[in-house]
Amino acid sequence: MNKTAKGGQNSELKIRRARAADAAQIAVLTGQLGYPATTAQIRQRLRSIQPASQNAIFVADAANYGVIGWLHVSKEPLLEGEIRAEVNGLVVAEGQRSLGAGAQLLAAAEDWAHKHGCKEMSVRSNVIRERAHKFYERNGYEHYKTQKSFRKPL
Repeated sequence: MNKTAKGGQNSELKIRRARAADAAQIAVLTGQLGYPATTAQIRQRLRSIQPASQNAIFVADAANYGVIGWLHVSKEPLLEGEIRAEVNGLVVAEGQRSLGAGAQLLAAAEDWAHKHGCKEMSVRSNVIRERAHKFYERNGYEHYKTQKSFRKPL
């Protein structure tokens, strides 16, 4: 997928699959999302997110800035419902937000999900991320439930 459009600051913006060479910029963005990671950690995670038929990682690559955003989407076969895709993470660089990169990343994920037989998309967003909630609503998502998340270290 190589969608090109005008991005922030009049630079060309291309939506494409992530590559190992993007790891340093993805690590910086992951930190901006609130999950600090090293370049080596991101490189390892990029290798481990397999198979490609179940996952996709897209980046927004601006000609003048490099990678300014990423989105990870995965396919979720479910027992309780139709197969769906989930946005596992989405971030656009500070200073590049509200210029269209996030919407283009989301559209690429939706296109990927549709091509992989998914009947719907879902996304979870922390209750404190009000700006993100408005972004998803502007892009056709509706809030359908609130839940608590639990985690246990193994």
